[in-house]
Amino acid sequence: MAGNSFGNLFRLTTFGESHGRALGGVIDGCPAGIALDIEAVQSELNRRKPGQSAIVTQRKEPDTVEIYSGMFEGKTTGTPIGFAIHNTNQKSKDYSHIKDSYRPSHADYVYDKKYGFRDYRGGGRSSARETASRVVAGAIAKQFLKGVKINAFVSQVGELKLEVPYQELDFNQIEQNSVRCADPDMAIKMEDYIKRIKKEGDTIGGVITCVTQNVPIGLGEPVFDKLHAELGKAMLSINAVKGFEYGSGFAGVAMKGSAHNDQFNNDGTTKTNMSGGVQGGISNGMDIYFNVAFKPVATVLQAYETIDKEGNSVTTKGKGRHDPCVVPRAVPIVEAMTALVLADFSLLARTNKF
Repeated sequence: MAGNSFGNLFRLTTFGESHGRALGGVIDGCPAGIALDIEAVQSELNRRKPGQSAIVTQRKEPDTVEIYSGMFEGKTTGTPIGFAIHNTNQKSKDYSHIKDSYRPSHADYVYDKKYGFRDYRGGGRSSARETASRVVAGAIAKQFLKGVKINAFVSQVGELKLEVPYQELDFNQIEQNSVRCADPDMAIKMEDYIKRIKKEGDTIGGVITCVTQNVPIGLGEPVFDKLHAELGKAMLSINAVKGFEYGSGFAGVAMKGSAHNDQFNNDGTTKTNMSGGVQGGISNGMDIYFNVAFKPVATVLQAYETIDKEGNSVTTKGKGRHDPCVVPRAVPIVEAMTALVLADFSLLARTNKF
């Protein structure tokens, strides 16, 4: 299986399956001498872990990260950083009923056809649990990106949409509610809605908005390796993501160029930011902001029709512990992937100066 690595200079390679012994990764290219706060890394991982509230999967995993290499006396050594997160609460029997059939909108069918074999326990390598390794690496990348602030939050669940511009929101509110919405009133509505969906044995999708501030000018390459293109790739690599838009996004198509253009101030900043902090594929110093759309979780705890390995129609029902809405736990994943992209381009920018 190819495609287990992300990044060029600041590079992450992940390993492990949802119901295997452990998940983990190796970070290559992290500079030496960075004082790492392991508690901060664990805190980021805690934001993603299952069982943290009534509106997420009730799988109970401590998700404790263990660093095996690349650190000495609290600082990075410049050598590969190896780490692991051990699984402790697998219930593989919850998936025995789908051993010989395919769940709709999962990777089951294509895995079987591509590899001739699949790990049906929780989806194996295709499980969203793989993203735990990304959060660890992203937390380390955040500590490398001194001064850069990355804040993601849930801006939509189903048809419940937060219409307030991000500039008017208090990002300190994000971790004060289980949905991770930056608006307390909307957070209550979203949480109640997710609970109702869960009682129905169904799922719902949502949108995460990410705002990155204090990004220096000059990150990104102007042709194939545009900053926004790499951010798009990073977000679309996350399980359940169906859409990505930055700056004015799709709403920009309804605007005239005269209104959409970001006029300059004398200091090089712009009066508006329809560009979303990126011009010509290169960061311009303004806030980078984008939206990431997540589909409803494919596993529904209702009866459904599907096919087995022989192509026969069968009826089965979702079992086990699953998120009724993925976006609350995906917030730190979006932040992590953003940090990995920026860390990679930051190292590349250093090489351009020599």
